[in-house]
Amino acid sequence: MNTNGSLAGVRVIDLSHVLAAPFCTMILADLGAEVIKIESPAGDDSRQFGPFVEEKDSINEQSAYYISINRNKKGICLNLKTKEGKEILKNLVKKGDVVVENYRPSTMKKLGFSYSELKQIKKDIIYCSISGFGHDSLPEYADKPAYDMVAQAYSGLMSITGPEGGPPCRVGSSIGDIMSGHQAVIGILAALRHRDQTGEGQHVDISMIDGLVSILENAIVRYTVDGEIPEPLGTSHPTIVPFQSFRTSDDWVVIPIGNDTLWTNLCEALERGDLKDDPRFRTNPRRLKHKKTLIPILEDIIKIKTTREWLDIFANHNLPASPLNTIDKVVNDPNINHRGMIQKINQPRVGEMKIAGSPFNLSQTPASVRTHAPLLGEHTDEILSNLLSYNQKTIKQLRKKGVIK
Repeated sequence: MNTNGSLAGVRVIDLSHVLAAPFCTMILADLGAEVIKIESPAGDDSRQFGPFVEEKDSINEQSAYYISINRNKKGICLNLKTKEGKEILKNLVKKGDVVVENYRPSTMKKLGFSYSELKQIKKDIIYCSISGFGHDSLPEYADKPAYDMVAQAYSGLMSITGPEGGPPCRVGSSIGDIMSGHQAVIGILAALRHRDQTGEGQHVDISMIDGLVSILENAIVRYTVDGEIPEPLGTSHPTIVPFQSFRTSDDWVVIPIGNDTLWTNLCEALERGDLKDDPRFRTNPRRLKHKKTLIPILEDIIKIKTTREWLDIFANHNLPASPLNTIDKVVNDPNINHRGMIQKINQPRVGEMKIAGSPFNLSQTPASVRTHAPLLGEHTDEILSNLLSYNQKTIKQLRKKGVIK
């Protein structure tokens, strides 16, 4: 097993902030890339997002939000509004393979660090941009500001999320940011593969809204095929029945019945052979047609036993089912921990913390959580001296002038 990771030898110059691009660069770092995170003297905005953890022997606090999405990176603090700061960034780009940023297109142009400008510095650079509407958008859209909630609303995702008949709801995690971060990684890996074959770099243009439109699944075709405008359905599936959560005597249980064999097994588990033989419910299209009749019947049956009792019964009938876990149960779940999805890190000045792990389980080059999230400017001296060969006198002068921190 190679513990260095699949992307060992790839250097990423990380100009990201908040969530979408930091999540992307965290995945690259987990997979072994060397990620150099560049922050302004004020630091990444997410350093101001809670929850906060107290530093030992100090009145200061650190953002657990920031820590959770910036592990495995090196941190350098640069003032890119100065001539010297810009020069340092250009020197880093010369040493890099990938640049990742998630500012508005006009911001990078104003700084002089757009793709067209950086490829003049390093011809084969892979430049990944994550923005709300995408760089290649209609003029009135490209520079619009966008946060995750804007992406969820504009993409239509919020219109199909929430309880049936209720108002639209935001998905519980920042799925627009997270999805675009994942898709940026895929684009970067594809671009690295292309560069290996041709020597060419390229611009990877990722839109948060594109990312969410791409995962709307059956919602798009339900409209384009049937003319139906999908609406929120709570936990139920729009075209498969039963496929939802049910209240038990003490909690909830999720039962996704994806084919007619599973329906037969469910009827046996519920000791209701009459439902299996009922012509209204024999096939999924029929169950869908008579959903308003069937679901109340199932609700009345399932509410008489506890979630644990039903899970045991369903397991004996080889049925897919799950408790509706709260986050405390997820963090303490034995299999989730066995899979390494809850990791411990030692954060400087804070101590041990638990954060989410990486889902990338490669048999030979697994992703790993190796180091803490960098303190602001923690590796500035190391990077300038070791990577760019700046001497200590020059580093002191740059710090005195406010170019670095």
